[in-house]
Amino acid sequence: MLSTLVALTIPSPDQGVWQLGPFPLRAYALCIILGVVVAVWMGERRWVARGGQPGDVQDLALWAVPFGLVGGRLYHVVTDHHLYFGEGNDPISALYVWRGGLGIWGAVALGAVGVLIGARLKGIKVLPFLDAIAPGVLLAQGIGRWGNWFNQELYGRPTDLPWGLEIDDAHRPYEYLGADVAFHPTFLYESLWALAGCLLLLWLDRRRTFAPGQLVALYVMVYTLGRGWIESLRIDSVQYDDLLGLRLNTWTSIVLFVVALVCFVLLGRRAARHDVGDTGGSAAAGERPSEKAVDAGPEDDRS
Repeated sequence: MLSTLVALTIPSPDQGVWQLGPFPLRAYALCIILGVVVAVWMGERRWVARGGQPGDVQDLALWAVPFGLVGGRLYHVVTDHHLYFGEGNDPISALYVWRGGLGIWGAVALGAVGVLIGARLKGIKVLPFLDAIAPGVLLAQGIGRWGNWFNQELYGRPTDLPWGLEIDDAHRPYEYLGADVAFHPTFLYESLWALAGCLLLLWLDRRRTFAPGQLVALYVMVYTLGRGWIESLRIDSVQYDDLLGLRLNTWTSIVLFVVALVCFVLLGRRAARHDVGDTGGSAAAGERPSEKAVDAGPEDDRS
């Protein structure tokens, strides 16, 4: 029975690197680049539709992408420092980003810092901008996860489900060497979750009016909700992989979900108070209150 199920599994690529003369072409890097392109394209369309200036997203991406790569690598190296430092390891390899190893939390956090810097220099309101790019960023994360498939990394525990993932012995933990087993394709789970989350954010954004910053808070909640569950399936060795029975990334997901939920509520309340104040002022002046009092564009249209 197990052999039959294994025959139905998802194969892993034979290679993730191709040589173009002296230059290696890495699938992991291509997946990240494709994700960035999709995020910029979608973010640009949404930003311009909201009254932003064409080219703003590309300009801020020049800040966000390098900051995000540095942040993602730093998070990975810090949380998996045993892979790079200590006896028998090569500390210089911590700089080899092209070999894989980016922590999404660090990438998003430092990427957001890059956005803040770029937005301040261009006079763009940060929260509306983040709302515009949030769905595309989530989709980009899902695309980037396919790099893990090519690298045969970050998969889940063994499963007999028909969509189990085949992993070569060279990429398996010691205890599973030679075993006739397949593994949970967590890269696929997260990719599908990100796609569904992107569609959900787009649908909600069309259905109702959010206060500035609420959509990006929803993005964080949607992603962390799925990531927390997916993280519980993974068996890759990470530092601090058992804090009170949970992995570090699971705890990170929980904390960020709560923070995003609090921000979502507070931003909504602040917008409601703002609406009440505007309504009261308009009524006192004998004017009809505006239906929407939330500004969703750049500061004064750059004037």
